[in-house]
Amino acid sequence: MVPPTAVTDAKSADSAVAVKDPVKDTILTPRFYTTDFEAMAAMDLRPNEAELEAICEEFRKDYNRHHFVRNDEFDGAADKLDPETRRVFVEFLEQSCTSEFSGFLLYKELSRRIKNSNPLLAECFAHMARDEARHAGFLNKSMSDFGLQLDLGFLTANKKYTFFQPKFIFYATYLSEKIGYWRYIAIFRHLEKNPESKIFPIFNFFENWCQDENRHGDFFDALMKSQPKTVRGLRARLWCRFFLLAVFATMYVRDVARKEFYEALGLDAREYDRMVIDKTNETSARVFPVVLDVKNPRFYDGLENLVTNNAALESVDASSSPAPLKFLRKLPHWIANGGQMASLFLMSPVRSENYQPSVR
Repeated sequence: MVPPTAVTDAKSADSAVAVKDPVKDTILTPRFYTTDFEAMAAMDLRPNEAELEAICEEFRKDYNRHHFVRNDEFDGAADKLDPETRRVFVEFLEQSCTSEFSGFLLYKELSRRIKNSNPLLAECFAHMARDEARHAGFLNKSMSDFGLQLDLGFLTANKKYTFFQPKFIFYATYLSEKIGYWRYIAIFRHLEKNPESKIFPIFNFFENWCQDENRHGDFFDALMKSQPKTVRGLRARLWCRFFLLAVFATMYVRDVARKEFYEALGLDAREYDRMVIDKTNETSARVFPVVLDVKNPRFYDGLENLVTNNAALESVDASSSPAPLKFLRKLPHWIANGGQMASLFLMSPVRSENYQPSVR
């Protein structure tokens, strides 16, 4: 299941490249997912089959099959970074590679499990697995420029997998793909205007890269419309709000915590995330029945409270206190985070039809 382009054989790897130990799993690190494959296989696509077939035809064209080819710009580029920029950039590469590889594993297993019973769906997942493997391999190769590389085979076998029902997979992956589009295109456009801030040539590939993310998001949009219960009714509205909040809060807390990476690109992490959240929220109104009121100042006040609590939790973790004392010191911050997330969730949502007609 490991794509050949995504991991280096230990016997043939350059001796200067070390296998990097994976970071400790936290609520902010990318997760690996599994789902109910039988339920996916049994899905009736007829309510939106024509759109899904059209998207699959887009996948078949594989517009980026010749795009991810390294050039001379990569030679020696890693040596130009100062130690701090190098550290935060390698962290970005690792997080991004793990996230892309997580998508590959899920999509590949889905395509394999439902190939005979739901061939159109299986083919779409196979094409998306191809894209994610290409992305993961490109990122991992960039890590090798810094003398490090992830052992993706080890991650496949040893990382904990989270089970999500199919509808939760739809919400989570739709948002992941769409938020990935807005993140990549925002960085690309910023660096296009400010080339002096382009710290590594991988950013030259972000314009085409984000189109893969966008097509994947469009696929999940069409898939949810083929399963109307995922986007209609009270339960769907509640789950859409929950996943929007979970994804936005996780991204905001994580990005502010590693703001040095964005500063190296000439970006302010908070302003960048506000733009990405606003655009992803608006895009989500195309399929979700409700979205979050991200224009309300209370929303970002709440996210800042989460940032403060997360910083306090990291401070406790970094201390030399014994484990029982750490737990007691963390407890108030966990409770505060839970209360803050509940408060944000209970904010009045925005009905998607209230956006401009062009959005719907």
